[in-house]
Amino acid sequence: MKVLLIKDVKNLGKVGDIKEVKDGYGQNFLVAKGLAKVATPKVIEDWKAEQERIEAQRASEMERLGKEKEKIESVEITIQKPSAPIGIRGSVTNNDISKAIKEQLGFDIDKHKIILKKALKSEGVHSIEIKLGHGINANAKVNVVAVEG
Repeated sequence: MKVLLIKDVKNLGKVGDIKEVKDGYGQNFLVAKGLAKVATPKVIEDWKAEQERIEAQRASEMERLGKEKEKIESVEITIQKPSAPIGIRGSVTNNDISKAIKEQLGFDIDKHKIILKKALKSEGVHSIEIKLGHGINANAKVNVVAVEG
């Protein structure tokens, strides 16, 4: 019996492989557990179409992330914090930076993707790294400004 693997199976193959297996193993284990489908021409055709759709979606997402990276790196993100006798009151967090990007640039960045090596507790321009996904990283400049209040 020929099966199309839809999940990686140890000692058999990887996703997308078409393998010849014994009927009992194929029906009672692989297909029953959702690890494979019986490799009919229709199933193989649907699988290839799905993979092409996923690849097109990935390509469009990579393009979108590239544009976001350019936008992030071309501007200086300004964050206002209340002033203290020395520096600012509190610190600038990932959440503050995420909100500032949403307000100033118009798109969302998950706060968990913003990498701060140490808390931003002083005024001035700080360089931070943002992991956008798919191996695309942006270096953002955050300008922390102290305001009265």
